[in-house]
Amino acid sequence: MIRIAVCDDQEIVCENVRKMILHEEEDRYEVDLFRSGKELLEAGRKYDILFLDIDMPGMDGIMTAKEIRKTDKQVEIIYITNYGGYAGYAFGVHAFGYLLKPVKEKEIKRQLKEALEYMQKENQKPVVDLLTKEGRIRIPAEEIYYFEYTFRMLEVHTKEGVYYQQAKISECLEKMRPYGFAMPHKSFVVNLDQVRGIKGYEITMMDGSVLPLSQKKGKAFREELNLFLAGRL
Repeated sequence: MIRIAVCDDQEIVCENVRKMILHEEEDRYEVDLFRSGKELLEAGRKYDILFLDIDMPGMDGIMTAKEIRKTDKQVEIIYITNYGGYAGYAFGVHAFGYLLKPVKEKEIKRQLKEALEYMQKENQKPVVDLLTKEGRIRIPAEEIYYFEYTFRMLEVHTKEGVYYQQAKISECLEKMRPYGFAMPHKSFVVNLDQVRGIKGYEITMMDGSVLPLSQKKGKAFREELNLFLAGRL
């Protein structure tokens, strides 16, 4: 079931939006209502989609969204507002879209359809199975920065932290190459999408790590990186 929150200081707006969301689709959505950004934040719940009023007393929708984004990068925020001029601010805080009041059911359904299609596409990102000392984990390939072979172990550096694998670096390269990984040095396999830049024989990663680029592998690695980036354009 898709979890949705509606946050607006006007009770009638909250109720109307909920009715339009649930119309003929009560089994698909679960909808919670909130009358202020403070109330929404204090609830501490995770939602898939959030319909958020911008012009609220106290903590407005922009401030509320900024607080939400500190802990939740996934929720799709759809602003509802009286003023079209707020659209720029909405997208500035990573909102999915915005609706002008009075909100119409047709527009609500359109935004829901687009948000769900986007979420489905995001969920199709490649996921890698890794057997680590901490147990089996499943992690999106894009969240892995690099692998480092040290003391007969593989250190897996990810956005969530470091994991450890009992595996060979050659096996790691063979497994990860289809996900856009390459070997710049005999002890490293890196995510090409996480490379910030190369200077001389040093590679700077998006997490700030600086890794070595061997002279032997330098030319081939640069070519792989250029081909990868060209394919992303």
